[in-house]
Parts: sequence; structure tokens; C-alpha cells
Amino acid sequence: MENITRRETSPVQVGGVTIGGNMPVVIQSMTNTKTADLQATLDQIKQLAEAGCELIRLAVPDDEAVQAFSYLARKSPVPLVADIHFDARLALEAMENGAAKIRINPGNIGGRDKLIELARKAEQLKVPIRVGVNAGSLEKRLLDKHGGANAAALVESALGYLDVLEQIGFSRIVVSLKASNVLTTLKAYRLISEQKPYPLHLGVTGAGPLRTGLIKGAIGIGSLLADGIGDTIRVSLTAHPVEEVRAAKQILQSLGLNRYSPELISCPTCGRCAVDLVALVNEAEALLENYRLPLKVAVMGCVVNGPGEAKEADLGISAGKKHGIVFSHGKVVRTVDLDYLLDALKEELDRETARHGRTGEEF
Repeated sequence: MENITRRETSPVQVGGVTIGGNMPVVIQSMTNTKTADLQATLDQIKQLAEAGCELIRLAVPDDEAVQAFSYLARKSPVPLVADIHFDARLALEAMENGAAKIRINPGNIGGRDKLIELARKAEQLKVPIRVGVNAGSLEKRLLDKHGGANAAALVESALGYLDVLEQIGFSRIVVSLKASNVLTTLKAYRLISEQKPYPLHLGVTGAGPLRTGLIKGAIGIGSLLADGIGDTIRVSLTAHPVEEVRAAKQILQSLGLNRYSPELISCPTCGRCAVDLVALVNEAEALLENYRLPLKVAVMGCVVNGPGEAKEADLGISAGKKHGIVFSHGKVVRTVDLDYLLDALKEELDRETARHGRTGEEF
């Protein structure tokens, strides 16, 4: 089995979560509620945490939001990140009110002196800063120098801000270089990864609605992770934030960087299918979310694909014309009625759970 060799980065502590230092890649998302709406925001924080989100970012655009931050930070089951633009004062207050990390774009926070002021307060409170450079807000001189918002401009912008922080000895730094263009994003992260040891927050900004955003995010984030680059990720989607967490988990699991549930493989369907395979796969996918066993599970629509083309699966089910089969490691173990296929799969999963424990630690 192929494994990814990850780039070594300096660890940064964000509350009880470590980013970098060869720790597992951390999943992030951002609430889309009004931060000052305490109940709605706290409800969404809990939804995200239950889905597997490890760091949650909140928009802090005004005094009302920064005042709400204190209550939310106390109640949240995971560390909260304050997202600040334009007003350094709000960043200072967010740190005082329990922000485990602040995310700023140094280009719009008020200049060098404000950045230094923030860093000194962050060092005092042991709060990391994410230096987030976006293609949409680059300095004009860099746009003119590089001929637009390209990777070289993004990297030069970030290096300038990092130099300011390094001059005062501040190293609690996470870096992001985001663009809506996937190739620009890839090149920018690859360039910065060769020059600085800081953990990198990966994402494709403005990726779009669920379907297209998933594709852009998976290509951009997945390509970098496959290169060993990246310590924390957010799959930006115009959708409910829980969808971002689900997508992030799937990207990490597909690359073997973490495991959250059994891996599901299924055929693309064809005229040989004897059942409604789409419905069966959707039900199987929901079923597998209840298990942490490190298994590959196949759900196939005919006897050609299962177990034949699914021999690598640990467990599987396949539909025939009159009956379904249950197979393990390419061998048929029993035959069942078509209506009983999903129940048969659950029985096999429960049997494996009883043998190896809920998390599969003995595999």
C-alpha cells in the first residue's frame, strides 16, 4: 500500500488541537450564522463538532460579534477561530474573549504597526495567527509587478508579512494562500512550502456550490495533500457547513491520511443491474457511518462486478437476477434474498465489530 510522506512543519497549538508537527491533518469549517445570534451559532458549532470538525471559525465583523465570542468560546466543544477583517481592535478583543486562533489578512488590517501590535498580544496570550493571503485582496504594487493575482504575487505578499512577524520573534503562525483558481492555488502552496516551515491551511476559496465546489476543493486540496503539503484543511462550499466537513473527511480518507468509516466502493451501474443500485448504495453509505472498522466494503449491482471486480474488498454484497450474494475477500460466503442484502451486510459488519472492537484497533 502506498503512503504519503508529509512535509515536516513546526507544530502550532490551537487550544487542545495541534496543527503541523506531523500530527494528523486538522479539519476546519466556518459557521454561516450571525455570530451574535448565540443560540443559532452554538447549535451550528455543535452540529459541526458532531460531524467531525476540529476547529471552527466564526466571523467577527463588529462589536456585537466579538462580545458574543466570549460566551461561544466557553460553550464550544472545540477551539474557535476568530475571522477578522479591517479592524485590528476586534482581533485584540477576540483574543481577550477566548479565541484560540485569529485569522487575519494582514493587507487589510491596518498596516505593519497594527500587525506587530496584534502579534505581541497574541504572543502574550499564546494565540496563533493565521496569515491568510487571498488573490482578491493583494497589494496593488504586487499586482503590477507580477502582472496579476498569480502564485508568485501571493507568495511574495505572504513572505513580506511573515518577515515582519519573524523580526519580532513571533512564530505561532499558520499560513494560507488562497485563490479561486485551482492551478494558482496549487502553485502558490508548492512555492511557499519550499521556503517556510509554518503549517499550511489548505483551501480553494470561492469554490462555488456543492457539486462544483466539491470538485475544485478535492482537486486543489487533494493534490497538495498527495504531495505531502498541508496541515489543516477547509473545503469551502456554498452549502451547509456540515457538507464541508463531510467532504474534508472523504478527501483525507481517500488519501489514507485518516479513517472515519469503512471505505465504500460501488460500480457505476449499467443495464445488468438487477436492483435499484443507487438507492442501495445510498442506504449502505448511511449504514457505514455507524462503523469505524478499517474495511473496504463493496456494493455491486451484478455478479460481474461482485465479487469479480471487487476482489480487493474485505466485505461485499452483490445483486443477481433472483438472489444476492455476500462475499469476503473475493469469495462467496452466502446467498440471500435480494430484499435482505442490506441486512446481510449489517450482520457481517456487526460480526466484524464483535471480533475486532468498535474502532478496529486490533486490525
